[in-house]
Amino acid sequence: MMNIFSMRAIRNTIAAAALAMAPAASFAGVFISVGIAPPALPVYVQPVAPGDGYLWNPGYWAYTPETGYYWVPGVWVRPPQVGVLWTPPYWGFEGGVYGFHSGYWGPHVGFYGGVNYGFGYGGAGFVGGRWNGGFFSYNTAVLNIGVGVGFHSTFVDRTVIVNNVNINNHVSFNGGPGGLQARPSPQEQQWSHENHIAPTAEQQSHFQAAQSNRANFASANGGHPAMAAFSRPGSTAGAVAARGANPSRDGFGHGNEVNSREGNQQSRINAGVRSGQLTPGETKNLETRDASVNRQAQADRAANGGSLTAQQRAQINQRQNNVSSSINRDNHNANSDKAAAARNGATAHQEKQQAQHVEKNNAPHPAEDHPRR
Repeated sequence: MMNIFSMRAIRNTIAAAALAMAPAASFAGVFISVGIAPPALPVYVQPVAPGDGYLWNPGYWAYTPETGYYWVPGVWVRPPQVGVLWTPPYWGFEGGVYGFHSGYWGPHVGFYGGVNYGFGYGGAGFVGGRWNGGFFSYNTAVLNIGVGVGFHSTFVDRTVIVNNVNINNHVSFNGGPGGLQARPSPQEQQWSHENHIAPTAEQQSHFQAAQSNRANFASANGGHPAMAAFSRPGSTAGAVAARGANPSRDGFGHGNEVNSREGNQQSRINAGVRSGQLTPGETKNLETRDASVNRQAQADRAANGGSLTAQQRAQINQRQNNVSSSINRDNHNANSDKAAAARNGATAHQEKQQAQHVEKNNAPHPAEDHPRR
């Protein structure tokens, strides 16, 4: 049964902490619920498997009150042990809210809401391969392993493509208005009582990295993440974009000026640090103010269904104008690492190192603006 938190205040208080902690602690349950449906699944190609023994984890939409929905890219990972398969997470509608069911490892692929994640996960079960003794045998009709060099076992079964009736359905949730209407089969209900294994440390690190990247936020990418899938966690090698991805747009019919300026101003601060024109004090002040603007933008989006109103956008742009003026002034005034070194009795190199240290520690990233508890 779905465990839905009926009180919004309780839900919002625990949501951010639960999202980070639940994959290890309550991997077969529901630990967050939201009042709005997740976006449709983006369309992307599967990156090549990095090697034998890796299994595919399809991408999905996750959520925190601070960021709204954000994309967790699909990725090839090593299973925790031989013989287990990955059941993907899914969103299900019940009691007026959308609840998140986390993924898990187990001897069988359980119910994942009828969601067609593709690449062997067509809505029920998994047709991308099977364990053959101590090795995994890949169905190359649906999984991308390149030329297959170094893979112990492969086969081709194209019938599963024909039988995949939901191949063009990108709905990302079960139940509710516009949702899928799948229900667990008797076998899937039986498998739900098997011993399950939580996501590995590698998977959890992948979840957390996705949450800290603004480019994954639906409010920023309009449902088309620039990095929809990776060959392996922690590496951008072989990364693929979603169809229609454009990081300069926000998905609401206009250029995403707020997000574009965030990145541009951070680049100008970095340039000032590298040139030695920004002193450590100037860098810290600019980073702190820039982070504050970013926090306001995130909070406004979370309170307004993932977008900014015209008034909110104007307020944030005004604050960004003020920061921009300060960056320009500090980059062209008489203060520099060399001048600061003369005042402080240090070398210009030491001042530049200190400025770089301040820049690194105060850079406005969501993981730091909204620490996981």
